[in-house]
Amino acid sequence: MTIPNLITIGRLFLVPLVIVMIVNARWDAAFIIFVVAGVSDAIDGFLARNCGMASELGAYLDPVADKSLIVSIYITLALVGAVPVWLVILVVARDLMIVAAVILSWLLARPVTIAPFLVSKLNTAAQIAFAALALGSRAFGVDPGAGLVVGEIVVALLTLASMTAYLAFWLRHMAG
Repeated sequence: MTIPNLITIGRLFLVPLVIVMIVNARWDAAFIIFVVAGVSDAIDGFLARNCGMASELGAYLDPVADKSLIVSIYITLALVGAVPVWLVILVVARDLMIVAAVILSWLLARPVTIAPFLVSKLNTAAQIAFAALALGSRAFGVDPGAGLVVGEIVVALLTLASMTAYLAFWLRHMAG
């Protein structure tokens, strides 16, 4: 068990806590917990890459923690009316498509290793920034104005681009 893995497990424990804060309109606490989770992701990644603490467990745990946080936050924010449902459907559909492709590849005895593309890293950054904007604007009582619409569009476009890149990669893998 490495330090990055412990940090990642800690991030998993933050997911239900931030959901409870959102549901109870404790926007300040939700924002702080979300930021802590985001910073923990950066720290565990840095330690794993730069301090020789990468592990096979971490390679699986980190994306699970990331997706658990993002999907949970987006669904919960949609349930309380803080983000549009159509955007949540798009974000969740992308992640479900990736998981389904990995499982199908495994079932067909053509296992695929999914590594993040640049567009998927940009997508994740945009999704996190948009969720932070939605939470922060409520926590601090600031009207984000057009920033919310711009954020929605950026997240949607990057999510579609990432989905397309993964689908193309998977199709090439399955055809090869």
